[in-house]
Amino acid sequence: MIKVRNICKSFGAVRALNDVSFEVRENELFGLIGPDGAGKSTLFHILISLMKPDSGDVALWGLDSVRDYRAIRKIIGYMPGKFSLYEDLTVEENLQFFASVFGVRVEENYRLIEDVYRHIAPFGKRPAGKLSGGMKQKLALSCALIHKPRLLVLDEPTTGVDAVSRKEFWDNLKTVRQAGVTAIVATPYMDEAALCDRIAFINNGHIFSVDTPQNIVKRTTQRIFAVRAANMRTLPALCRSLPGVMAAYSFGDAVHLAMNRHDAEAGEIRQQLICLACEKVEVKTVAPIIEDCFIITVKNQK
Repeated sequence: MIKVRNICKSFGAVRALNDVSFEVRENELFGLIGPDGAGKSTLFHILISLMKPDSGDVALWGLDSVRDYRAIRKIIGYMPGKFSLYEDLTVEENLQFFASVFGVRVEENYRLIEDVYRHIAPFGKRPAGKLSGGMKQKLALSCALIHKPRLLVLDEPTTGVDAVSRKEFWDNLKTVRQAGVTAIVATPYMDEAALCDRIAFINNGHIFSVDTPQNIVKRTTQRIFAVRAANMRTLPALCRSLPGVMAAYSFGDAVHLAMNRHDAEAGEIRQQLICLACEKVEVKTVAPIIEDCFIITVKNQK
């Protein structure tokens, strides 16, 4: 069990974290979802004992992140968002080095990383700095897991990699969970949120809506409409001017419109936009997804 209680952290006048509290269960895949600058990395640095909070505390299986930092570092695997392994060492040398740091041999825990490492094993003699983005990601995950940590902390691990590598990475996380490892992953990608057991929205240092992705979507009471028109560039601003609109934002090739009015209808919205000189207007009701829920939650908290 991981317990984060009332964490606050400021950098000068900037409040990075404001009274953050949540819990992570044993063997859970927990997602921290939010945009850049939301406070995810700061929270992770406190969680893994690299930074002290101004107030509040973090307990990992009864260990305090400040007082027991030496013990905590032995049970944590950490993968930062930026590739941070030794680029002049080969793939094999990096793995051997991180195993030796934790006093284990690669052979001891190879089964834990086998599904990940086998994709890069043929390049074992290649310097890490000359790997592709997806291969660097696999090597970093292998090095974070080689000592069989109790907790795996991943800070935006799929940023900057291709779609295939992203999917492979999340498939690998499922294998890691089967080995009994608890994982906390931060991501700005809302589609990845649905792959977590539970998620917490974070924005401007505040935590919102800690629950399963399914429950968060079910709790959404606003009606969501997908709107398209000839003038897509100005459409979001025009949509925000309509009565009963809570939020209007670009979403793929459409604008999603979140309405507080439960009696709002697609035909009514279409006519209102036509009256605002919109042309070729198409409006249809759509089911909310995690991204809609995040935007609505942030709007509700302002």
